[in-house]
Amino acid sequence: MDVGAAIGLAVGALIVGLVLGFFGARYFLKKQLQKNPPINEKMIRTMFAQMGRTPSEKQVREIMRNMKQG
Repeated sequence: MDVGAAIGLAVGALIVGLVLGFFGARYFLKKQLQKNPPINEKMIRTMFAQMGRTPSEKQVREIMRNMKQG
């Protein structure tokens, strides 16, 4: 095998690896965020309290639903 073909194969394998790694990492990160969301209902209530408001259960559920949608 000549040098040009070896370099071409190496560059091609690198590009394929980067693309597959990107999509794999994106999939696992999305799955992890759905399982363990960065914000929960307790945090929403705390934020409302810091603003001097008391949220209703409907407001808390609506905010959580909006955050899950994305």
